[in-house]
Amino acid sequence: MSERDGRRLMDLYPRIYFACHQRHVRDPKTRRVLSAHQASILDHLDDVEPTGLVELARHMGVTASTMSLGIERLVRQGYVIRSRDTHDGRRVHLFLSPAGQRVRDASSVLDPERVVQMLAHLSVAERSRALDGLALLAHAAQKQMHALAQTGGGGLAGRRSRKRKEAS
Repeated sequence: MSERDGRRLMDLYPRIYFACHQRHVRDPKTRRVLSAHQASILDHLDDVEPTGLVELARHMGVTASTMSLGIERLVRQGYVIRSRDTHDGRRVHLFLSPAGQRVRDASSVLDPERVVQMLAHLSVAERSRALDGLALLAHAAQKQMHALAQTGGGGLAGRRSRKRKEAS
């Protein structure tokens, strides 16, 4: 792969994301609106495997105190379960609650209506070519996540990828 190809992908992907991403996520049961940031936090948590607060903050590029504030709100709303490590009381473990799972499972980073509107600007042949290209990129992404998971470099993203793969 050339560096030029990588730059082109990095230029093109944000255009799609910004045109089609969800601004807010709605809890399908309570109809409560969550911000995209809150939904992103939920997407990084698991209902079985604990995630550390500091690890999550680092992964998402915020301070531990900023993450703690966001987690506190999600705990109060019933989307996150917070517990102390039984071996080290200073460590905080975060889990997705059943309500958090419901929101995560019902949400997508992309707004389906915006995606349909975007695709409507393409001819049938263009749409087919575009989706075939995305399928190839998704396949390469899965290979990349698998390679990272095998080397221990997958971090939170690698863990989510493995979990979803196991569920399917």
